Amino acid sequence: MWIPVANPEDFVNGRLVVKVEGEKTPVLLLLVDEEVFAISDICTHDKNPLSDGPLEGHTIKCTRHGARFDIRTGKQTMPAPRPVKAYKAKLEDGKVWLEV
Repeated sequence: MWIPVANPEDFVNGRLVVKVEGEKTPVLLLLVDEEVFAISDICTHDKNPLSDGPLEGHTIKCTRHGARFDIRTGKQTMPAPRPVKAYKAKLEDGKVWLEV
């Protein structure tokens, strides 16, 4: 099911964290070259938010211990033991939509 979660103008520096009903952790939305990506906003290594980490291409880095996550798939590098949840997201009709 696709639900509207934001408007493009809500993003600050291409980032927005939203709380989605039914999800345990907030969702980090990233606007990269007019495409939206969405992942859980929590490092699986130590629960640090990813939203404050640097974004390089399609990889976001946890500021605490350096684990990296692919914003397209959620796949990780060490020291994170597992990937983060990645969501399907899209821009359509002036809204940001998330598949939950």
